[in-house]
Amino acid sequence: MKSVETQVERFPLARAFSISRGSKTEAEVVTCTIGDGSVQGRGECVPYRRYDETVASVLDAIEAARPDLLAGATRRDLSGIMKPGAARNAVDCALWDLEAKQSKTPAFRLAGGSLPRPLVTAVTISLADAAAMAEDARRLVAHPLLKVKVGGEGDGERIRAVAAAAPTSRLILDANEGWTEENIAENLAVAAECRVALVEQPLPAGKDAILREVSHAVPICADESLHSAEDLEAIRGLYDAVNIKLDKTGGLTAALDLKRRARKSGFGVMVGCMVGTSLAMAPALLLAQDADFVDLDGPLLLARDRSPGLRYDGSLAFPPEPALWG
Repeated sequence: MKSVETQVERFPLARAFSISRGSKTEAEVVTCTIGDGSVQGRGECVPYRRYDETVASVLDAIEAARPDLLAGATRRDLSGIMKPGAARNAVDCALWDLEAKQSKTPAFRLAGGSLPRPLVTAVTISLADAAAMAEDARRLVAHPLLKVKVGGEGDGERIRAVAAAAPTSRLILDANEGWTEENIAENLAVAAECRVALVEQPLPAGKDAILREVSHAVPICADESLHSAEDLEAIRGLYDAVNIKLDKTGGLTAALDLKRRARKSGFGVMVGCMVGTSLAMAPALLLAQDADFVDLDGPLLLARDRSPGLRYDGSLAFPPEPALWG
């Protein structure tokens, strides 16, 4: 007999995680489990208030889809049942996991891919003052790719301090919509000076038209400005790359389509994540196999992860074992 269950789980962070919009000390996730009476599939999502999502709204959305799921709806049916977002992601990834177990076929084969390989992920430096961020950079200096949270007064000093403390690491700057029309040109110039590889979402979504005119040597990546494949046309000419997150697209099914269409339109691709556990990263690792940038370090920010979880070796994130997902 088919079943649909949800669970709210909290995972403490190893240290406070700060971006331009605020700080958090735990990851609050919703896990969806769908079973057929013999095997179960699991998916995880992170409700995100920036997108008007709460734990309650995600639980309500999954509950509303329950009759269709119990009646046999598949992941291919979800776009007509649930809107893009965290709730659909949890359901979609649970259905991928369930299908893999039912068919005894790894999810990467169901997706039409080849055997996944370990990937180098960015490791995040939380927003703080320049001295504290430089200290974090020195602690993480062995990592080849660092994602640096910026988005406040004094970002030029922060960028220079991190670049000096980690001279051999490639840098991604993530402003989380925290820059303005008044400071973006100056901050982009500092980014170019400090060999930054990518700048992510410098301006607020919907207030980024100036990007069409701002000269920039460093590629600019859309995050909050892009959720689904339908958004690609609107950001053409503004952004050079897109950050694909399963919690935005509403699951791996839609994310694979977005990646294909983004590549066809000439965008670079980053695969990113919210702050979640290995269960959330596992399907994203399949999506990220040919990405230009990978940012799937969520479990590295936690004080404790799921068991079993993904294996990390430094910056290398290894594909999931079947006991975790897929």
